[in-house]
Amino acid sequence: MTFTTRITTADGQAVTVTSQSQPITDWTARYLGTWWNASPTIPGPATGPAIAADIDPQQQAALTAHVTSRQPQEVTYAAARTLVVRDEDGTVRAAQPDEGLAYEWDPAARRLVITGTDETAVATATARLAREMVRSQLLADGWHILHASAVTRPSDGATLLTLGKKGAGKTTTALLLARTSYQLLANDRVFVRHEGDRVRILPWPSAAALGFGLLDALDLYEPVRARLASGQQMHPTQNQKVTDALLAGDRTPLWKTNGTEMKPQFFPDQLRDWLSLPLATEGHAAGILFPEIVRDTEPKLGGTVSRALGADDFFTAGTEDRYPDVFGLLPATRSSDDLADRLAQLPHQAVTMSHDTTANTTVLEKAAAQML
Repeated sequence: MTFTTRITTADGQAVTVTSQSQPITDWTARYLGTWWNASPTIPGPATGPAIAADIDPQQQAALTAHVTSRQPQEVTYAAARTLVVRDEDGTVRAAQPDEGLAYEWDPAARRLVITGTDETAVATATARLAREMVRSQLLADGWHILHASAVTRPSDGATLLTLGKKGAGKTTTALLLARTSYQLLANDRVFVRHEGDRVRILPWPSAAALGFGLLDALDLYEPVRARLASGQQMHPTQNQKVTDALLAGDRTPLWKTNGTEMKPQFFPDQLRDWLSLPLATEGHAAGILFPEIVRDTEPKLGGTVSRALGADDFFTAGTEDRYPDVFGLLPATRSSDDLADRLAQLPHQAVTMSHDTTANTTVLEKAAAQML
């Protein structure tokens, strides 16, 4: 029996996922359907590109053997070692031996085969690459990807973007405002396009990584711990050490050998259902915040980080750090200069925050009220 999930964005882009395993198509619906329209449907002709994903150890072994026998290129995709070979006709085959996954992309048929030995691994890869296929269509239609968090005012879709380097407070800003009167549109990336006199915004569906300290500051640590203790599951990319620490009630931050923090990982729908954060599906840019976090200071408007937008604020095929264009899905990079100029004309505000959640929320609400 074949199961089907069809993904359609608010802008009309579509991808169809089929599988002999219903949990795989259900996973895609869960992962992408919170922010895009992704739901099970009756099998039929594919709308847009298609993915066929199944558990098939023999096919996975055969594809992997084909790739490894041909001097493949080695890249890192979604933090996994990935081997890639390309044929003259454009066909791309890839293998992730450590993950038990293999892929075959036929550009003429616009069809991607994903095969593996583990259902969760196949389901995760399928949702991720379905998103990449939608991404390619959005970029071809003139959208760009901005490295920003975003919250939206429900009454009119006016959206506040938050920009800054890693650790500046983009996620903290979005979550604090989403706990007031705003809806969460994104915690790390958004699709943006200049349309008429507005910059329209669509979400980038993804899991969210929230550190122990932030969860505790938002009084969310114990509710998350209680759900885990009751047997509910978090995102499978979450390190087991994080799960163990949550169950034990240990709030001590955990670190990888490269110095990055290991954080709890939430499915998009868990942001809504576990953390009570209302989610938005689109909006239009109305203002930009540039936060910085300074320990033991008084939160205030103003600071030293207000700036113009630059190339580093946009994700392109050349700057993508987690999802390189292994299968050649993405169109040629377009200039974002006009879009950056339009965003620069919006009201913008620097905000200094501390580790005082209540005081941070007060100053962020004041900043949002002034710009939206």
